[in-house]
Amino acid sequence: MKFCVIGLGEIGFVAAKYISDKGLDVWGYDISLAAVKRAKEAGITNAVSSWNDLPLADVYLICVYSGLKDEVPNLSPIFDVCEKIKRTIKSSDHPLVSIESTIVPGLCRKIFQDIFEDRVRLVHVPHRYWREKPTKHGVKQLRVIGGVNAESLQAGLKLYSDVLGIPLHIVSSIEVAEMSKIAENAYRYIQIAFAEELRMICEGVGLKFDEVRDACNTKWNIAILEARDGIGGHCLQKDAKYLASLTKFKSLIESALHIDEQYRKWLKHRS
Repeated sequence: MKFCVIGLGEIGFVAAKYISDKGLDVWGYDISLAAVKRAKEAGITNAVSSWNDLPLADVYLICVYSGLKDEVPNLSPIFDVCEKIKRTIKSSDHPLVSIESTIVPGLCRKIFQDIFEDRVRLVHVPHRYWREKPTKHGVKQLRVIGGVNAESLQAGLKLYSDVLGIPLHIVSSIEVAEMSKIAENAYRYIQIAFAEELRMICEGVGLKFDEVRDACNTKWNIAILEARDGIGGHCLQKDAKYLASLTKFKSLIESALHIDEQYRKWLKHRS
């Protein structure tokens, strides 16, 4: 079984390293020469920056970064690599394509129909990698999986569970898997924003936020998070905006985004 990991950034790099460490045949691709160099230095010897240098693969793991453009989801990198895969495979090939990048509901099915024209098996297994605890929350942790059809789902289960040893939570449709990733990150964003606002309220009335938080958290169903220097990283805010882009029902998410912005200004002025 030959693997091709597309995108060797934070997520793709650890995925390729995990596969390589299992002694499996893995190739890596990234347009960044620095990313390719890092992969090679880490033992992923078949890392390349030219698509034409890649052999045909049995499994394509898409780990490219999906960001924002004008504050709305920019999913063009996903479409671009899927077009590359389509041009590579032959009509007789039937590879498994797994999208691990963060996307929005409906994207996988659109790609399956409009780009691949039902010629691949396609699953979505969103990553849950957390750099602060790469062992506990690395590649091998409980992950969600959904497939565009039964055949794709079975192929994905065999790969991730049997070959890679990754525990899975199976959902009824690929759209549920797509929604789950942005929903869980948006939820986390809102939790942190509440802590930030509570801190501003506490200090506004002369109370210590940490003491109030500790007192609240003695209740069995309360777990108020810390309020630090603003909501860091790029995933939580980005995914909150992905979720907010789907419908008109986004008041809570938009409020959380505003609170974090307000909190950062508050921190700056109090220091």
